Amino acid sequence: MNVTREPPKPRQLPLDLGHSPGFSRDDLVVSAANAQAVSLIDRWPDWPAPVVLLAGPAGSGKSHLAAIWREHAEALQFDVSDISAHLGEVGAASVLIDDADQGKLDQDGLFHLINTVRGAGSQLLLTARSFPAAWAVTLPDLASRLKAAATVEIDEPDDLLLAGVITKLFADRQVEVEPHVVQFLVRRIERSLSSAILVVERLDRAALEQKSRITRALAAETIGALDAGQGEFEL
Repeated sequence: MNVTREPPKPRQLPLDLGHSPGFSRDDLVVSAANAQAVSLIDRWPDWPAPVVLLAGPAGSGKSHLAAIWREHAEALQFDVSDISAHLGEVGAASVLIDDADQGKLDQDGLFHLINTVRGAGSQLLLTARSFPAAWAVTLPDLASRLKAAATVEIDEPDDLLLAGVITKLFADRQVEVEPHVVQFLVRRIERSLSSAILVVERLDRAALEQKSRITRALAAETIGALDAGQGEFEL
């Protein structure tokens, strides 16, 4: 007896449309977790000190805030390990150093940069996952300068912030998702904005492949695949 098998339904291969999270002020979702840091960025140039540090865990939105400030302040951006080579470019400009604790710190360069900024009446914004006391600074004068910096801590994203970010990321892709699915994602993903970006991208792709809406079941399946190692939450 011959059994006729139906051919499997073809999967739609989604086009990579180059979706990327927005880093403008309008793209920013504010909650208690980041309200103090957002207020500081919005108050520029009325800052409490010429050197400001935004400290918070990976995925807490430090780079988003820094990008907003950099555009608004027309600031230069230097790598933490190569500051000395660019000191001559500073003049009266403000400067951003993102992830200041994630590379080999150019201590002499940072010390002279802080002095330059203070002398010019401009600002330096640093972002880091840890406070300067953990940076293994061996230059006493630099350690003293960093102690005088104004520090604002950003907490891990709370439920309100994660839900707002996830909703906006789907909206940016012109995808409607039910609130209960968003709340399910908030409870299941790692508490970081990078995790939200990744899971939204994967869910959008899965929905296109399966030609289906984004449901709680699809969300559970996608997160399960990520948990099983078929994707990484950290970007």
